[in-house]
Amino acid sequence: MNLGIEGKWALVCGASKGLGFGCAQALVREGVHVLIVARGAEVLEAAANKLIADSARPASATVQFVAADITTAEGRAAVFAVRKDFDIVVTNAGGPPPGDFRDWDRDAWIKAVDANMLTPIELIKATVDGMAARGFGRIINITSSAVKAPIDILGLSNGARSGLTGFVAGVARSKIAAQGITINNLLPGAFDTDRLKGTMKGAAEKTGQPIEAVMDARRKNIPAQRFGTPEEFGAICAFLCSVHAGYMTGQNVLADGGAYPGAY
Repeated sequence: MNLGIEGKWALVCGASKGLGFGCAQALVREGVHVLIVARGAEVLEAAANKLIADSARPASATVQFVAADITTAEGRAAVFAVRKDFDIVVTNAGGPPPGDFRDWDRDAWIKAVDANMLTPIELIKATVDGMAARGFGRIINITSSAVKAPIDILGLSNGARSGLTGFVAGVARSKIAAQGITINNLLPGAFDTDRLKGTMKGAAEKTGQPIEAVMDARRKNIPAQRFGTPEEFGAICAFLCSVHAGYMTGQNVLADGGAYPGAY
């Protein structure tokens, strides 16, 4: 399927590895120019080089990178100093640490909300009017399956990402929907990433079990009997960015191997 986005420009956040990299890779393979962002300069540059060397990347698709903390005003300014206008924005920030809600003070909550709610909103504010002027825009927020099925030790993430979900539900259905712009949330379940390993480590410490046992138990509770891959996550993201997904907006797209037990 031709996704119809060749030549578009995409900003992909948290793209040095994991799900963000999977999204950047899928877009590059569709001929999209990408600017990838992450905090670690060395790992980010290696990711950019990997994208450039990808044999499935059309020669016309360019790759740029900016090492910055996108959750800060300074980091966003550094990105937009390189390029102001984007047709596609994939928001993604590392989730807050797991733990017991009794241990989280106000600063912990503010940090979680800044990263996982306010940063995506700021990126939407910075790019949506340009998208409207050009008559095309795709915004994908990588959130979490915990928005639909909260996980007790991920209370910071549950709260902050649910706030973003509520915001998107309203703004996606505003007048921008008639201007060729869609905003959707992509909710990953258990994918084989460093983030998953960190969460499993927290669960292991809480229960006193070996991390291998915790990960095996999580895997067995997924109907697909496996963890997802960043590549297949990226393919879903690329479709949501395509011309074929223009009638989908304000949606929470769950990718979890069937783990969520509800019908809705």
